[in-house]
Amino acid sequence: MGGEDSPHEPGPLPAIGAADDFPDGLMVAGRDARVLVFNAAAARMTGVDAAAAVGRDFRDVLPLHDAEGRDWWKCLAPYEGLRTRTRHPERSLFLPGGTELLVTAAYRRDEHGRVERFTVCLRDAIRRARQERDRADLVSTVAHELRSPLTSVKGFTATLLAKWHRFNDDQKRVMLETVNADADRVTRLITELLDVSRIEAGRLEMHRQVVDLPEEVRKVIAGRIAAGEAEDRFRFESRGDLPEMWLDPDKVDQILGNLVENAVRHGAGTVTIVVEPDAHKEGAAVSVRDEGEGIPPEAAQRVFRQFWRGPGGNRRGGTGLGLYIVKGLVEAHGGVITVQRAPGGGAEFRFTVPAGAPDYAS
Repeated sequence: MGGEDSPHEPGPLPAIGAADDFPDGLMVAGRDARVLVFNAAAARMTGVDAAAAVGRDFRDVLPLHDAEGRDWWKCLAPYEGLRTRTRHPERSLFLPGGTELLVTAAYRRDEHGRVERFTVCLRDAIRRARQERDRADLVSTVAHELRSPLTSVKGFTATLLAKWHRFNDDQKRVMLETVNADADRVTRLITELLDVSRIEAGRLEMHRQVVDLPEEVRKVIAGRIAAGEAEDRFRFESRGDLPEMWLDPDKVDQILGNLVENAVRHGAGTVTIVVEPDAHKEGAAVSVRDEGEGIPPEAAQRVFRQFWRGPGGNRRGGTGLGLYIVKGLVEAHGGVITVQRAPGGGAEFRFTVPAGAPDYAS
């Protein structure tokens, strides 16, 4: 890290304004261990005024200790330690008030190995801990959701293999239909997990083409009716002329399917889907409404988080990932999604997607 520039030229320090643009906390100390740069993120994390930090000994500005309470700078001895050191990997350290930070450090040395610049990077440990808890929750949810269908598949297949001739054709059909349904459930779960992974990593691939949104809605409704829902459970309204919509048809089907599934499962009464031009007539807006109890206003901000299940921790099927995935897919199209109270008293999920062809279609 420290050997890329000439040993005689430590290189320019980042300007204060540029350092303040860094998302992580940044502290840079010079040859005399006095602070040269202390950016806004570092000030926010530590509670130390940035202007007051510059010019002071970095050990006084940033008095870090490890989990055992040892002074980290005395243990590390940045300016007196081995001259071959170039960096320190990230580790968890604490400020005197107990604030936990994730800290990395790097050295820039002269031709004699003496420290010319000591750079410390700070990250918020709370966010990292929250991410780790979310991953643990995801693993726990996956294990729980997979156990039931896989147990069923294993049980029925083992029974059929051991006692095939003891069952009549109708009994075999019921068992195989159950195995098939549980296999579909496992497939849906794995698909959801892959979608979550791609959304979090920003790796969703979009395959845009001209999509007839009203026709996509009709297909989703027809699929629900074919699966056994009553035809009068759904009402569809198409209002006004839409511009040419270049969307990913598979992801649009997934968005609509998840929203209609959510309305059927958690709502009540008639499910109404409305497709119309957006407020600026530059795209399309789709609303999916039910006539159930609706979503409390205080819960509206949490609806699109992972594992949200509604008031009382409702677990009527599903993993709690559907609306999180819907939000990711809508945003991948450049749109937005909101939830509010429907005119009939239930919940209304409304998303907008912009029109316009991609560059390769022009």
